[in-house]
Amino acid sequence: MKKPAVPKANIVTIIVLCMLIAVITVQSFLSSCSVQANESTGKVQTYATPDTATADEAVLTASTEPTSETSEPTTQKSTEKPTKPEKDENTEPVTKKKNSADNETTQPSTQKETVQWATVMTMETKCSYEEQWEKGYLVAIDYPDKTYQTYHIDLTDEDRDVLEHLCTGEFEVGGFIGEALIAQCVKDAMCFDGYKTVEDVRVKCGYAASLDNTPTQEVKNAVSYIFDQDHAAVQHRIMYMYNPSLVSSAFHESQNYILTYEGQRFFDRWGY
Repeated sequence: MKKPAVPKANIVTIIVLCMLIAVITVQSFLSSCSVQANESTGKVQTYATPDTATADEAVLTASTEPTSETSEPTTQKSTEKPTKPEKDENTEPVTKKKNSADNETTQPSTQKETVQWATVMTMETKCSYEEQWEKGYLVAIDYPDKTYQTYHIDLTDEDRDVLEHLCTGEFEVGGFIGEALIAQCVKDAMCFDGYKTVEDVRVKCGYAASLDNTPTQEVKNAVSYIFDQDHAAVQHRIMYMYNPSLVSSAFHESQNYILTYEGQRFFDRWGY
């Protein structure tokens, strides 16, 4: 029995339909792959114009990223700390003529009536020399201790005799001012460290000068100026002294340097 014949027109129609279906299927598949690729890379399609996007980025950059030329100097000014000037431990004394205008940079003169100054670093700002001289201090320094004060000590005859010989032996060439500085060292030791006699200070503080001498009236006046009249040679506590031309002392140099007078170096200790 023979199969019925299929018209050719129907075959062509079927082929065309299959091709259309195939094209639609392929387009759908490609579109799906494109969406998945965009989602996996995190790219988002935007519609802002190129000019607008560039302008916004420029504004954002200018407001969040300051240039190094303007930021660096500002940082240095805000963090840089002022430093103190170094001590001038070799400062020479300067003279002050009686009843005349002061000249703080004048070189030492040969006149007998003089007042001296030296350099020390204990305060932030310099103090007036005139203020120190008016208060009776013999040596004016740039940075005195305005809180410095002692109390009155009545010297016994024995204490006075030992002290006058001690000042003569330690600093006879220093004259009235130098001997007053030695006397102040002894008094400060008695006031701040509690020594009861001058002999205790002489022995326990290591004063090694000979007492085999004859004190002058100048020495006696210096001792009286410090103890009897309750003055001080310098407006600062002084606890130690030595002459570097005679001996080397790392201990003294580790202390709080106050001044040098006629070769003798005077120190306070750190802390009270």
